[in-house]
Amino acid sequence: MKIGLVLEGGGMRGMFTAAVLDFFLEKNIEVDGISSVSAGALFGVNYLSKQNGRALRYNKRFNHDKNYMGLIPLIKEGNIISTEYAYERVPHELDIFDNETYRQSDIPFYAVATDVNTGKPEYFQITDVFEQMDVLRASGSLPYVSKCVEIDGRKYLDGGIVDSIPFQFLRDRGYDKIIVILTRDLQYRKEPENRLMANIFLKKYPKVLEKMLVRHENYNNSIEALKELEQTGEAFVIRPSLPLNISRMGTNPAEIQAVYDQGRIDAERYYKKLLKWMEK
Repeated sequence: MKIGLVLEGGGMRGMFTAAVLDFFLEKNIEVDGISSVSAGALFGVNYLSKQNGRALRYNKRFNHDKNYMGLIPLIKEGNIISTEYAYERVPHELDIFDNETYRQSDIPFYAVATDVNTGKPEYFQITDVFEQMDVLRASGSLPYVSKCVEIDGRKYLDGGIVDSIPFQFLRDRGYDKIIVILTRDLQYRKEPENRLMANIFLKKYPKVLEKMLVRHENYNNSIEALKELEQTGEAFVIRPSLPLNISRMGTNPAEIQAVYDQGRIDAERYYKKLLKWMEK
C-alpha cells in the first residue's frame, strides 16, 4: 500500500498547508510520495527537511518587506517576489533551509511547472532544493507578475496553470491512496479568468493562454473527481472549514498567523479520521 500526499498552491493561503504539515511532523505522519504545485511546493519542502514552523516564521518576517515582495522587485527584476532575496538570501542566510536533512529523505517530492511553449505540465522530482531552486521558483512563478524561469533551455511558469491539484500524477504512478491538502473551502468553485488580462499578458505564449482560459473548468472538474475518490475511500481531503481571509500576496503578519492557526485547528479536527483511513 502506497500513500501519496498532494499539496495545492494558492499563494499565502498556503499557510494553511504549512500548518497541516507542521502538525503531521509533530504526529509523525509519513507518506510514500508527494506531488505539489506553486506555494504547496515552496512550503512543502519544509516537511521533508523537518523544519516545523519555518514557513510561518519567514513569511511573517519578510513578506511585508517591500524589497522582498511587491512593486519594487516587480520593477527591478520583473518578478513580484524577489529572486535574489526570497530564493537565495532567505534559504541560504536569513532562515537557513536544512537541505542535508531534505536530501537524506527517501520520500520522492515532485513539483509541477508549466512549459510555456507546449502548455503542458512538467513534473520535476526535487532531490536537492539548493541545486533545483529554479524548479521551485518556476512552479510558483505567477503569470502576469513573474518572468518565465528557464530550466535546461526551456521556459516555465506556475504549475497551477495546468495542474492545480496534481493528484492524478501520483495515481498514475501506483499510489493506492492519496491525502490531498486544499487551500479552498468546500463551497469554492473557480471563476473564469479575465480574458482581457490573459490576452494582454500571455499573447506571447498562446498555449499557456489557451490553458488559462479553461483553467476554471479543469479546476472545478478536479474538485468533483476528488469528491468521488473520497466516497470510494481512495482519497482523504483536508480543506479549510472556512474561507481563508487572506490575499494571494498577503503581507500582514496577523493575517498570515490567522491562516496558519486555522490550518492547525482543522488538522486537529481531521486527525482521528485520518488515522483510521490510513490504517484501513
